[in-house]
Amino acid sequence: MSARLDAQRLAFRALDIRGAGEVRLTDIIVRQLDVLGLPSSLLDERLSIELQVEKASLVANRPLAAILRARRNAGAKIVAVSDTTLSAQALAELIRHFHGPDLVDRVYSSADHGRTKRDGDLFLTVAEMENTRFDRILHIGDDLQADVRTPSARGISVVHVPRPPYRRYRRMADAALTEARRIGARRARVARAAVPKVENAFDFGKSVLGPIVTQFCLRIWLYAAQVETCDRASLLFCARGGIGIREVFERVLARLGLPLSIARENIMISRLIAARAALLVQSSSALEELGREFRGGSFADVAKALGGRTYQLSPEWQQPFAPKRFPMLLFGRSGSEVLADIEQQNALFVRHFAKLRGDAARIVFCDTGLYGSTQRLLAHAFPALRIETIQFARANYKGHGEEHFPKVAGLLVEQNYYSPFNVHSCVLRYWHLIESLFEPRIPSVRTFAEDGPDAVTANCGEIGYGSIDPSRGNSLLSGALSYVDSLAIGGGAIALRDAEAAWFCLKRAITRPTSDELRCLEVGGRSVDFGRSDMLRVLSAASPRPWLSRLASVRTQLWREGAIAREFPVLRYALLPMLESAYSLRGMFARQR
Repeated sequence: MSARLDAQRLAFRALDIRGAGEVRLTDIIVRQLDVLGLPSSLLDERLSIELQVEKASLVANRPLAAILRARRNAGAKIVAVSDTTLSAQALAELIRHFHGPDLVDRVYSSADHGRTKRDGDLFLTVAEMENTRFDRILHIGDDLQADVRTPSARGISVVHVPRPPYRRYRRMADAALTEARRIGARRARVARAAVPKVENAFDFGKSVLGPIVTQFCLRIWLYAAQVETCDRASLLFCARGGIGIREVFERVLARLGLPLSIARENIMISRLIAARAALLVQSSSALEELGREFRGGSFADVAKALGGRTYQLSPEWQQPFAPKRFPMLLFGRSGSEVLADIEQQNALFVRHFAKLRGDAARIVFCDTGLYGSTQRLLAHAFPALRIETIQFARANYKGHGEEHFPKVAGLLVEQNYYSPFNVHSCVLRYWHLIESLFEPRIPSVRTFAEDGPDAVTANCGEIGYGSIDPSRGNSLLSGALSYVDSLAIGGGAIALRDAEAAWFCLKRAITRPTSDELRCLEVGGRSVDFGRSDMLRVLSAASPRPWLSRLASVRTQLWREGAIAREFPVLRYALLPMLESAYSLRGMFARQR
């Protein structure tokens, strides 16, 4: 069931970003079978099961059928037109099941034609194939957009028959009850599952993170599989975190035998690189990003980061950085040297980017997350390109604009705050764990250089697939890869089952860590990045301090639960539940807002 729901949800998500076309149930079922390692010969049987479910769930609209049959007997042509994943053949079977063989003349399905009523193209197809002008068509339907506004704009007469409100609420209640049952069944399975004994980071990576990253990679595949059915596309894995993701992803494809022909490359990019490109088109998103990153710094600090070297600048550059004033300095006379370096660096990136994407009409970036700054900046820098991003999680922790969110998909988490009621959101409490899991020990991309007439290199070194081992010195990733390597054809079902228990183990380890888990999950220092060499520690170095001083320092820690567990080994049994309650209240108020 999880594989079926994931295949459908991600297919529609990929379609929504494309903005046109339709998802076919056949493709959804094929992907479900591939994930579970089941033979394609089961396709017809699975489709038959889907139709059986429809027949058991739907109720015949007898009054409407009587009206249509009377009109058809009077000589009118009755045509059924539907936005659906089902084929016209399947729809015709459902109509015959409920109303017999003499209700409609023909059936048109958006899944067959790749055109929809909501976009209006399917009406054009029907008019052409029925050799009928728009002004000779009367369309009846319940959807205000697809059945009324769109056909009306094309000169088609319409009759709006909205569904009674109580039906919507009844469906919502039924969906909530069904989901509650699924959650209950999932918790029962997790309760029966053996709790893995974790002695070191490798074991934690294998037993807990391994199933989770496999689930992530399966969702990447489901998304990419839909993209390649309708577009010529490139899947670009962003340095640095994308390098580790690519390593796991390719192994998952190989172990589970999942087919994917979409072009895939690792791309040398960072927020700094994307900010340069956006800044040159004077995008406000670049200024907003710089304002957040260099709060408390000077104009000269920003110039050093963007230009890649230290400059001898006039005194006005030593003043505190103010985003609104920066364009006047950069594009003015005093900033000419800095601007020249930014333009040179951006030209090298543009060359690198163009080579990797080739002739792709759709560019899909893959990264860790959270906010999607790279997506936001590149969308402004390259408005003519169709760029989208898929990532582990998506959250607006910065409080900036969300205009780019429709093209940023968090494949496992899409919410701004941790909620105890959503086990996947536990990663928002300790996001640095996910970043460090996938990032190899190489510097962030800052500067480019020419390497011959066609090639471009960067300070990070060669990052092409297979050129570096992202698991070197990374026990958590080594353990996760060991789990992937243990899978075989059909292992997708095992991984999805294991992931259910693994998520609850991860949540407990992050929100109420034991001393062993604290040792396994502490990731050490994290680079400030964005052209700077500063480092931040996830947990401050332990030192003898007064009780109140240690308590106050918890607020400054990047992993607060870990800090509490280390600083207060006895009081943590009271402090951690209190912290969990506080986050529960914040999540509830955030949903209300």
